[in-house]
Amino acid sequence: MAGDTKKVIYAALAGNSLIALTKFVAASMTGSSAMASEGIHSLVDTGNQLLLLHGLRRARQPADENFPFGHGKEIYFWSFVVAILIFAVGAGVSIYQGVQHILRPAELVNPLINYVVLSLAVLFEAGAWWFAFTAFGKAKGRQGYFQAVRTGKDPTLFVVLFEDSAALLGLVVAFAGVGMTQLTGNGLYDGMASVVIGTILGGAALWLAYETKGLLIGEGARPEVVAGIKRIAASLDIVVRVNEVLTMHMGPEYVLVTLSLEFEDTVAIEQLEYAIEGLDRRIREEFPDVKKVFVEAESLSIRRRSGIGSGVL
Repeated sequence: MAGDTKKVIYAALAGNSLIALTKFVAASMTGSSAMASEGIHSLVDTGNQLLLLHGLRRARQPADENFPFGHGKEIYFWSFVVAILIFAVGAGVSIYQGVQHILRPAELVNPLINYVVLSLAVLFEAGAWWFAFTAFGKAKGRQGYFQAVRTGKDPTLFVVLFEDSAALLGLVVAFAGVGMTQLTGNGLYDGMASVVIGTILGGAALWLAYETKGLLIGEGARPEVVAGIKRIAASLDIVVRVNEVLTMHMGPEYVLVTLSLEFEDTVAIEQLEYAIEGLDRRIREEFPDVKKVFVEAESLSIRRRSGIGSGVL
């Protein structure tokens, strides 16, 4: 999975770098606000891919005394930073430039250059989008695309997919803005297209920020994983009741599990240790992303003497 993620990011990085350069050259030659906004968009996307690669590298650092559960959440942090940059830089600058051109419309010079660059950008961006879309399709399994985004634990894939989708939509808007400006001779349309592009970026950024926020705070494993862990624990002969199954993603492929189990009163310590060791092994075998399992063992008699309730998850 990590290898596929890096391939998607590298593909997007290469495409956006080239596209950003050609867009800025075209914008300087034609004076198009929409083209300049598209150039800013591609430049921000290029920086975002670098940040995601940095996050992946940081997340691979081993656990240490200060971070006993590793650095897996680094990728969540940097994905959140990417969302902020798309909103603040990409959307903000695009809307600002659009408003400036609406207030002071400028005539397009040699719009043919814009059409050539936009056509090339669509071609390159579509290739990067298809690469990201295919990788995301493999990762989501049988889930729907919307559900996969909501429940996904690796934000890098859908961050790149969102970026590329917003880029393609922005290119369509830029085409429309340049075309309407050429047909009517009114530079107002070019500025309006820039504002629309900024709005698209802002919407994508807000959705990305919302989706990555939960992972950054500490999102639990998918419901089917929690149910599977509970099933495995309940299958032990010496377990009377599964009180709690608490999970947290410490990274895309790192799940922390804590279990509160009620055992038979007559269980010997040696038998209890053997059962917990087997439980740990079975959970890890069925769910490879589970890296740490902590078990709180309780007996029914202790719970009765202490007056603790015996709720079941």
